[in-house]
Amino acid sequence: MSGHSKFSNIKHKKEKADAQKGKAFTKLGRELAVAIKEGGPDPASNGKLRDVIAKCKANNMPNDTIQRSIKKAAGEDSGIVYESITYEGYGPAGIAVIVEALTDNKNRTAANVRHAFSKNGGNMGTTGCVSYMFDKKGQIIVEKSDDIDEDELMMQVLDFGAEDFNAEEEEVYEILTSPEDFSSVREQMEAAGIPILSADISMIPQNWSEADDDTAAMMEKMLDQLDEDDDVQNVWHNMA
Repeated sequence: MSGHSKFSNIKHKKEKADAQKGKAFTKLGRELAVAIKEGGPDPASNGKLRDVIAKCKANNMPNDTIQRSIKKAAGEDSGIVYESITYEGYGPAGIAVIVEALTDNKNRTAANVRHAFSKNGGNMGTTGCVSYMFDKKGQIIVEKSDDIDEDELMMQVLDFGAEDFNAEEEEVYEILTSPEDFSSVREQMEAAGIPILSADISMIPQNWSEADDDTAAMMEKMLDQLDEDDDVQNVWHNMA
């Protein structure tokens, strides 16, 4: 496991989503609810909602499920308020970890996240302890295929406003944008018929940390435990 891809975050989340679609859909439903509360239920006038809908589709959520979730969130007033909270800390062997959560109970979520760190050879730190080692970027992933010309794709996305294009990985292309340009680039790519594997605002490590097999195994257990928590939306780390 020491030869982990830099896209292990994405691959791990996709594998977990495939294995536990119900839990993944629950988390996406929370994101839809928060987006609707902030900007209303109409995707035409709510850019954040458009982004979350695109994320739902990338995670294979059926259209009728998306629409039901939107109608439910737009029509209900359950009194539940989800708050976005970010936790930072160190995984096994000092791997930098950022956890993003949506929760209606900060004490419960903090306790669960802290337990996931401590149980797997890590420790939760203070705000800012590792985030300086990451850059906030729009990250769009396109799967490589014979139907996609690499040079043409690169020229297209750069013309759309992307900041960077990475073709180093064997299986995927990575397109990076500023957070402000993320929605525009993603929508232009969709309009151009470019198949998107995943698209989200991500924390991109400035440097990667190599891990031996034991460390990688402990890290996978920690990621699994965090994924099991309904409050946890995203986990980023710098393990290569």
